[in-house]
This record gives sequence, structure tokens and C-alpha cells, in this order.
Amino acid sequence: MSGAPRATLSRGPERAVTMLVAAAIALGTAAAAACPFCGTVGRSLAERRDAAAVVAVGESAGPARDDGAGGRSQPFRIDQRLRGEAAAVVAGGHVLADVPGPIAGTAILFATPAADGAGGLVWSAVAADETLLGHVVAAPPVTQPDVDRLRWYAGRLEHPDAAIAADAFTEFGRAPFASVRAASDAIDPDRLAAWVDEPGIDARRRGLYGLLLGVVTAASRDPGRRAVFLAALHRAVDAPGADFRAGYDGILAGLLVAEAETGLDALRDRGLLRPDARPLDQRHLLAALRFAAESLPDRIPRSRIVAATTDLLASPAVAADATIDLARYEAWDAVDEVAGLWESRGADDPLIRRAVAGYLAACPLPAARQRLDALRGRQPDLVRQALEAATLPAPGPRDAE
Repeated sequence: MSGAPRATLSRGPERAVTMLVAAAIALGTAAAAACPFCGTVGRSLAERRDAAAVVAVGESAGPARDDGAGGRSQPFRIDQRLRGEAAAVVAGGHVLADVPGPIAGTAILFATPAADGAGGLVWSAVAADETLLGHVVAAPPVTQPDVDRLRWYAGRLEHPDAAIAADAFTEFGRAPFASVRAASDAIDPDRLAAWVDEPGIDARRRGLYGLLLGVVTAASRDPGRRAVFLAALHRAVDAPGADFRAGYDGILAGLLVAEAETGLDALRDRGLLRPDARPLDQRHLLAALRFAAESLPDRIPRSRIVAATTDLLASPAVAADATIDLARYEAWDAVDEVAGLWESRGADDPLIRRAVAGYLAACPLPAARQRLDALRGRQPDLVRQALEAATLPAPGPRDAE
């Protein structure tokens, strides 16, 4: 879900602002262009359908083979053209299509113009039965308003057909949060409450469902129902976590949507802001706080988000990310806490040095310039390297601990 504001560090050197934003992207902490809790969702079937020059139904006509470039391709016989005009595409003809894995039987085929502009078509295939074919044909076009499209997909979340359920999740995962919130009235809240409690649900989807449950809980005017939904969210927050907890950030965000400042207090009371909390849980919490700053400014004061983020400076695993978020929020009052990270952890962590140097360079307060000059006086080479590194993309986000 999108809807993130631009990072507007309105004062301070323009170069420093650019460095800090670049560091945020490199560390994987920039505001996501799609649902920040859903991982990579790819394109939906309707998007592929509407972008295709030709859509057809086919049958596998041979085994899948590696294409030598890390992908697979498979021959198909075209049975029926559903849409699009192409003289070469006729029933009974054969095409070679990219496939995610071997397909036995029926597939839906998408053809897009070749990138070389020579007029050819590039085919891809998705395994399909009659139910999925009907879904692809009936899905609303991408030109329709997001809210209307999401209401159509709402009843298909956790559909018995796994491909349809995945496609509905993709549509919600790619939509702006404002549209998701507006379409939430089409989702059965009892199903959402069951899904966030269900260990068998795909973890990424549980994150989306936790966020949606927060939305419907906040909108509920029935105290009894609201209590039931809140209990489900709190159970999901408290559920034991594995080493990798995909979707947990969405559940935390759902609690913030549902209870605003009270939800933030509940997360603090659970110890998620303490330095000894699980590092991975704190990464999820940072993502939820960032979402709240971007999407809930009318419900949670920015000062509360800043205070919680500042507390996370004491946690080694997220200190660098928290520093970058504080700069994004223009939280310059944290200059002393941020500068102190250089001494306490910067010697062993280049990511912290980069974040601290970028924050101090962007901060318009005289105290920040004084702290940066003092660091330059003691460790000029390290400061120069940190500022230079902030302008370069990192190899990738730091592995979750």
C-alpha cells in the first residue's frame, strides 16, 4: 500500500539531505511504494491481462526446459483467444511461453510486444483451471477506481483456489492505503479476526489481515464487536514468534490503527522498545512506526512516533535505521542521542557511522555542526568515509538478527 509522503528535510545542506535519503533507501528503510508489510507481490493477473496484446487459453504441448538464463520455457497449443488481435495467433497454433515451473494441462497465456520493437510477441503462462479462467475474465479492469476493484477482490481473499487467493492478496498489497481503508467495509471482520489468529495462514497475508483488522476495528461502533477484534489483534501481537516473522509488522501496525496512542502504549508495555527486545521484532516495530507517521498523522501525534523511535536508538540492531527515520521526521532535538551513537557503537558499525554522519550533516541546529566538527577533529578519515558512503547504495539491507 502506498501513500508515503516525500522526505522533506526542509533545512540544511541539500547534499546532506540527498545523502540521508540515499542511505535510507540503501538500508531498506525508505517508505515503501506498495504495502510495506506484504513483501514483493508482483503484478496481479488483471494487470497482466490488461497489459497484454493477446490473452489466450492453451494446453501444454511438451515439457518445460531451462532457457539457459535462469528461467524456464514450455510449448503450448493455443485453444482459444480471449482478447487481442494478432494474425499469427490462431487456434491450434503453438507458442513458447515463459513459465514459473512445469505446467501440465491448461494454462492462461499472456503475450506482450517484444522489447526489440520488431513486432514479435513474448509469451508467459500461468497454470489455470476453469475457476481461475473465469476469475481472470471477470476481474475488473485496472482503469476502474482502486476502491471499486478492491471491493470486488475482498470476497476472494483466502479463496479456496490458491491462485485466486494469491491474486486478491496481490491486489490489496499493491493498492494505496487510503483505498484499502475505504474498501475495508467489503471485508467480513470476523474472517479477518480468524485469519490473524490462524497459524496456517501465510505469514505475509497475516500482516495484511492484521492491518485490515485494525481498520475495521477503528471503524466499529459496536463496543462488544470492537472488544472481540481487539482481543484478536492482541493475541496476534503476543503469539510466539519464529526467527523469521513475516507479517508481524502489519499486525503491529494494525494495533496502532485500531487503538492509536493506546496501541503504542501497549507495545511499549510489552517491552518492544527496550534494548533487550528481540532485534527482529524491533525491525518490525520500526516499520509499523514509519507507517503510522506516514498514514496516521491524525491519530498518533508525530511527537509520540519520534519519542518511540528515539528510544530505539539504544537497540544496536536498529540504531542506524532509527537514526535515519529521525532525520526523515526532522526530529533534530535528538541530536545529542544520535551523536552519542558514534562513540558508543560507531567504532564497530559502519552503518551507524553513516547514519550518524548523515543526520548531523542534515541537521540545521548549531549543536549538530559542533558535534560533527568535533568528530572530524578526532577521526577525520572515518567521518569523511561515512559521509561519502551515505551517497552510495549499500550491497543490501542488513540481515535480520
